[in-house]
Amino acid sequence: MNLPTNIARRITTKMLWYAQQADPLSFAKPLKGNYLGSYRFRVGDYRVVVNVQNSDPTIIEVLAVLHRREAYRI
Repeated sequence: MNLPTNIARRITTKMLWYAQQADPLSFAKPLKGNYLGSYRFRVGDYRVVVNVQNSDPTIIEVLAVLHRREAYRI
């Protein structure tokens, strides 16, 4: 899936902002059930699904960027 340039830039900027915060996971919601990752961040109509490495909130692995209508069908 190719994102429009303006959407990709917005998501990148927001994820960099989250990464600069003292506790980036305070802005994320934990995922329950059999989803792809352990947390998700909201950026407009998109959801960024991530995993946290070894329970260290400073290392975040981005697994997927999905539109909200598709994000919970994984």
